[in-house]
Amino acid sequence: MMPLRLIRFSLCLIIALGFAAAAMAKDRLTIGITQFPSSFHPNIDSMLAKTYIQALTRRPLTAYNKDWKLICLLCTKLPTFENGLAKKERTPKGAQGVAATYTLHPDATWGDGVPVTSKDVVFTWKVGRHAKSGVGDMEFYRSLYKIDVIDDKTVTLHFDKLSFEYNSVSGFELLPAHIETPHFSNPEKYKTRTAFDTDATNPGLVFGPYMLSEVVSGSHVVLRPNATWYGKKPAFKQIVIKVIGNTAALEANLLSGDIDMVAGELGFTVDQALAFEKRHGQRFNVIYKPGLIYEHIDLNLDNPILADKRVRHALLHAVDRQSLTQQLFGGKQPVANSNVNPLDWVHAKDIPTYAYNPKRAAKLLNDAGWNIRRRGIRHNKQGQPLRLELMTTAGNRSRELVEQVLQSQWKGAGIDVRIRNEPARVFFGRTVTERKFTGLAMYAWISAPESVPRTTLHSSHIPTSDNNYAGQNYTGFKNAEMDEILETIETELDREKRRKLWHRLQTIYAKELPVLPLYFRANPFILPKWLHGVTPTGHQHPSTLWAEYWTSE
Repeated sequence: MMPLRLIRFSLCLIIALGFAAAAMAKDRLTIGITQFPSSFHPNIDSMLAKTYIQALTRRPLTAYNKDWKLICLLCTKLPTFENGLAKKERTPKGAQGVAATYTLHPDATWGDGVPVTSKDVVFTWKVGRHAKSGVGDMEFYRSLYKIDVIDDKTVTLHFDKLSFEYNSVSGFELLPAHIETPHFSNPEKYKTRTAFDTDATNPGLVFGPYMLSEVVSGSHVVLRPNATWYGKKPAFKQIVIKVIGNTAALEANLLSGDIDMVAGELGFTVDQALAFEKRHGQRFNVIYKPGLIYEHIDLNLDNPILADKRVRHALLHAVDRQSLTQQLFGGKQPVANSNVNPLDWVHAKDIPTYAYNPKRAAKLLNDAGWNIRRRGIRHNKQGQPLRLELMTTAGNRSRELVEQVLQSQWKGAGIDVRIRNEPARVFFGRTVTERKFTGLAMYAWISAPESVPRTTLHSSHIPTSDNNYAGQNYTGFKNAEMDEILETIETELDREKRRKLWHRLQTIYAKELPVLPLYFRANPFILPKWLHGVTPTGHQHPSTLWAEYWTSE
């Protein structure tokens, strides 16, 4: 028989080894997300998966923090009129413009040791201004008409308009001129030749706390600390981000220990999180963060069926969004009546709304000429069925449930909706970006506070082959008054006057319905009890922008 003291010693050794193993494991953090980026280029394509990962490897000049306050990240001091770093000026054409001076962090260095300098600022600007580069936010680069280089770390940006967010340049993500210049020799081919996709683990592409050390497309990425990072040393020696497109499989991986946490930005749906918390809440911290995340359905307005506003109105009247959000999400995700969240100060309450009203939907469809029923489906006089295709990201359980509810309710109204989903990297990388969806495309926009939706609603931002599919007006919406408001609202500095413009914008949006509003999302963060420092923001800047403050202690 083994002596009692030896048994005790063995138990203590086992426990000690267990704690040591746990401590070693906490040098590595594995995060589960549901999508893989279609591109790693920071200024091409709009996809939250890319933003989430790249926030670990780089920093924008400015960003909104958890308190929704604009701060400097890569810059050293936010330019304002009060501190003299921002000045009103007249453009060469006599318009009211603004000059804002930014100084890059003196120790900011690309991962290969090359300093981040004004050359990178100028190069990024040249890429963005080229008509064939394919960047998402064309308007920013058009408005930024000149850059003065003061020294290696300081530039003055000249804009041809004075905007109320004149010092916010959060979307101006710098590119390494020393690496990307040769790839940009043929601008029209740049989207497919950029090193961000052909050589994604190149250290010279990053200047954040982490760098990519391994990229397996569609599967995972591995990040390790960046030795040239100028900020606080990150606690984790390795961060692995695993892509698990099916949210049920994501939960299984969390419970088995294959992943440590589920990203709130791209993870569980609210309904799944609520059920998970009831069963496993004692093992994890679950945080629900409401925010500026707008789930909606883009309508391809080039489709003759959807070009008729009566059909668009009928589509919304035919679905019971209130019951949908209550039954699927426990009321935690409120119905949206426009693209502006009630959490935002510019939200307008007294705009047209579309309550569930099957009789109203039927009248609108009859008036639009879809008044012949055959086997329950409406047809027009030419015998064409009222048939539309609905698409979203494959494997997202919540969206697939919503699709089924919508399909069923629209069938009750005589509308034949066929579901065809795609992997997120295909859906966002080509189908939506190049307007290849024929009918309805369901996804979410996430924005900053009081974010003017110029790139998604202005007629000059419709992606086409001529502009290499730049812009984000995927519906093809064209409205002269909306264009004028979008141009005016940016330069209106008076808050009350701007509020009125926002009211009119939301009214036009609700009347024209280029998009079917669904609901505003709340993001559930599923975190292990030992992880500290993860702070949800509720807007477009993800929690990973502050990953150097994450710790297991």
